[in-house]
Amino acid sequence: MPFMDNSHKLQLSKEEMKQYGYQVIDTIVEHFDTENSKKPVSLASREEMDLLFKTEAPEEPTNYKEVLDFVTAKVLPNSSIVTHPKSYSFVPGPSNFVSVMADTLATGFNIFSGGWAASPAAAELEIVTMNWLLKLFKFPTKKGGGIFTSGGSMANLTALVTARRQRCGDDFSKAIIYLSDQAHSSNIKAIRVLGFKKEQIRIIPTDIEFKMAINKLKNAIAKDRLEGLQPFCIIASAGTTNTGTVDPLNEIAKICKTEKLWFHIDGAYGGAAILSQKGSKLLKGIEKADSVAIDPHKWLYQPYEMGCLLVRNHKWLSETFTEKPEYLRDIEGNPSEINFYDHGIQLTRRFRALKFYMSMKTFGLSAFKKAVSYSIDLAEEVEADLRKSANWEVVSPATLAVINFRYNPIGKNYSEKRLDAINQEISKRVVDSREALLVTTVLQNQVVLRMCLINPRTTFEDVKDTLKSCEAFALEII
Repeated sequence: MPFMDNSHKLQLSKEEMKQYGYQVIDTIVEHFDTENSKKPVSLASREEMDLLFKTEAPEEPTNYKEVLDFVTAKVLPNSSIVTHPKSYSFVPGPSNFVSVMADTLATGFNIFSGGWAASPAAAELEIVTMNWLLKLFKFPTKKGGGIFTSGGSMANLTALVTARRQRCGDDFSKAIIYLSDQAHSSNIKAIRVLGFKKEQIRIIPTDIEFKMAINKLKNAIAKDRLEGLQPFCIIASAGTTNTGTVDPLNEIAKICKTEKLWFHIDGAYGGAAILSQKGSKLLKGIEKADSVAIDPHKWLYQPYEMGCLLVRNHKWLSETFTEKPEYLRDIEGNPSEINFYDHGIQLTRRFRALKFYMSMKTFGLSAFKKAVSYSIDLAEEVEADLRKSANWEVVSPATLAVINFRYNPIGKNYSEKRLDAINQEISKRVVDSREALLVTTVLQNQVVLRMCLINPRTTFEDVKDTLKSCEAFALEII
């Protein structure tokens, strides 16, 4: 046997591991404790990043503390802080410390969460937490099921694979799928990944409130039927990313029942609003879906990556994804011992359920309900404040903690082109200042500023401070 030193074992000593671990935890705790005082935005060019990091793979080792110090000093500060109270754009990821530590445990023990035999506890906790969610969304807990995924994109993809299998079988050449012009882009990506052609997708216009237009949806389905095509699925949005709008779920449910179509709801953004009274009212009808995608790493305060798919019948998943390779034949178990690799695309899966389980057990469902309700109320308070100002125009009212507005001072009569340029420049200057992450979207052909206020640690004062900066930048621009 050739001579080898111990470096091939890729290990630190027990004392080194403890020192390393303490420093990592101290760094994370310090970040949580001080993030409000930091700037949420990181800006850097590719050239700047190459200067910092570009190097050949090192042949020889570097002291572990030196590597960690470098990462702490150079990598972490060059990443935007999506948990920051002034991170308003896209969909923030508020996270929570307990779940971060849970992820550390799951990763540290490198728990395989694909099958029951590898980790009964991991599978059981996924079953338990999935049942919590099924109950929240009023899905059948005995027949219903689901699976944790990397995010909403994978949850939507998993749902559409299942829908195609259940409604179309192996031949989907004439299958037609319907979604609105406000649906999340992940749905279009999923449809393309599944091999559907562009002509099999129907983008249904939305009404003045950005909801799927029901009459136009009915007309599109009727036309496709007359042309001998096979309508098979409608994707509704429960909280669009642009405006937080919820499609008319009850009306779409009736269409799906009459037309025998699969009803999928993309609730990756807004689904968690069901925890609040106002959100639950807006989401009425979500319990009638065949499948629902939600994103715990958004409004359920989990760290990345954690999406979720819920279905009315767990057998739909196993019928779609089960394969029986020879090397897994000895670990099938009994039917109640779920192998989650039979319920989704991944065979190798990380232990995502642990962070949701530990944070829910630690804080309690009541705290999550209060946090969601707080965010919805905060956005409504911001809307009311904007309407009192002569400088701001509300373009889309506060809906599920999302609000869209633009600088449009009364009496100035700027052209639409000029207003678009002013608001785009306001966003640029805010981001360039690194004091807040506030970017634009386009609604009704207007460039607008969009705030997503799901962080329970964001205060009204944080928002007022940002709006004050926006007004100051606007005066400089005009």
